[in-house]
Amino acid sequence: MSSTHIYRLRTISEYHQFRGLPKPEHPLISVIDLEKIQLQAREPQSLTQDFYAIALKRAVNAKMKYGQQSYDFDEGIMSFLSPGQIYAIGGDTPLLHSGWLLLIHPDFLWNTPLAKSIKQYEYFDYAVHEALFLSEKEEATIIGIMRHIEQEYRANLDKFSQGIIITQIELLLNYAERFYNRQFITRKIANHKILERLEAVLAAYFNSDDLLKKGLPTVPYIAETLNVSPNYLSGLLKSLTGQSTKQHIQDKLIDKAKEKLSTTDLSVSEIAYELGFDRPQSFSKLFKTKTSLSPLEFRQSFN
Repeated sequence: MSSTHIYRLRTISEYHQFRGLPKPEHPLISVIDLEKIQLQAREPQSLTQDFYAIALKRAVNAKMKYGQQSYDFDEGIMSFLSPGQIYAIGGDTPLLHSGWLLLIHPDFLWNTPLAKSIKQYEYFDYAVHEALFLSEKEEATIIGIMRHIEQEYRANLDKFSQGIIITQIELLLNYAERFYNRQFITRKIANHKILERLEAVLAAYFNSDDLLKKGLPTVPYIAETLNVSPNYLSGLLKSLTGQSTKQHIQDKLIDKAKEKLSTTDLSVSEIAYELGFDRPQSFSKLFKTKTSLSPLEFRQSFN
């Protein structure tokens, strides 16, 4: 098989067939007991699917790869995949795991508010090593919601069924967001190390010629340097500091601007260019937004 081949699963029925499961009871939504899934003898090197997948896994002896990151599922964790993401699963022994998998085809969400709002849950774009670790109580909450969804579509479907299931999906997504916020706070050592590295990366960038040569550092650049996904980094920073990555970059920029305004005779335009701005007006506008003073007013305050 070509190393670049990507195996695509277009429907939930195709997924069931691919994993040797019975046909789904509903074509657009399915809750699967992970103990019933076995890896293929020749597992595709890369897979993608046209539907959402929310997994709660425990005691897994396989590795999952998403992008360039591999992760051992040695603990119970929750992970999220949106349509079109590429991933791979593999291991040296037959797959052994437990937990639950919720598959949601976008067509199930059609003409509901969740069709748009599901894209606002940033953890669908987190990398594998940024998965959500659940406490036993949190795990029980998520499993309860998944089982409720399963019971609803297995019952006699009526005009209320879709709305009830949509409500349960929204509840699950909101709980996941709450649990991620808890994880940002409780995993203090790892997360504060990221903050320390962020400060070091920004300081090195702003003290080099990179500003003049490359302009302001972008959020994707900072995230890649820190080996985290952009959305995860911003979520972490908002939880711990109340500010996004972009705001941190801008604050570091303003600190550098204040230094130049108070210790050099460079003009505002010269400072703006040194800080990576194409237009001095853009620099002045940002500076005033952040400090309530124009660059010249700030400089004059030192005289």
